[in-house]
Amino acid sequence: MSVTPDPVLWLATARYDIASAPGSLGLVQDLLNTISAGAPRQPDLLDDLASATDWAHDATARWSTVTGRPAPDVALDPAGLRTLRIVRDELRDGIHARVHGRPESGQPGASERTPSGSRTAGATLRLDQDGAVHLDPAGAGVDLLISLVLAELYEAHLTDLGRRIKTCRNPRCQVAFYDRSRNNSGVWHSVRVCGLPTNLRAHRARQRQAD
Repeated sequence: MSVTPDPVLWLATARYDIASAPGSLGLVQDLLNTISAGAPRQPDLLDDLASATDWAHDATARWSTVTGRPAPDVALDPAGLRTLRIVRDELRDGIHARVHGRPESGQPGASERTPSGSRTAGATLRLDQDGAVHLDPAGAGVDLLISLVLAELYEAHLTDLGRRIKTCRNPRCQVAFYDRSRNNSGVWHSVRVCGLPTNLRAHRARQRQAD
């Protein structure tokens, strides 16, 4: 994963007024943030083929800017869009379960999907002239985009940065953020927007129960 000192404003993430993850890990966060969230509610960027295509072209162009590598040509069709939505939701479910635990059935944020644990994508290993090994995404269309996302997340895990990609604890929000706290203890995408109001509601509920 490449890291650049200059911030890149990823299209989906910028809508929620939060900082992007460093370098090309921003691509993973941006896919997660194509969801409909925020106040006022932002649209789901994967809701239709036109907006999903616009997002994919923008995201791969920004990935190219960060990494200095050519932007992959990603063409989406209706079937590919359905697959991309499923991958996004599987990724969100997995991150939410890792950070917050898996919600009980019927609770806000609980998913009706059964985790498959078997999402795969093609990739190749490349040895460069300096003796370094690189993981290069492979495939075409949506398969190439999924490979790109999973490759970035894999490299982030190798450097222990992957665990800092989280989803907001607020079940009505679930915006994906990059936790920059020293001990990786953040649970809200914004303490002001989600943390304080949620804690205040919980405090008032406890008071009513005590009374």
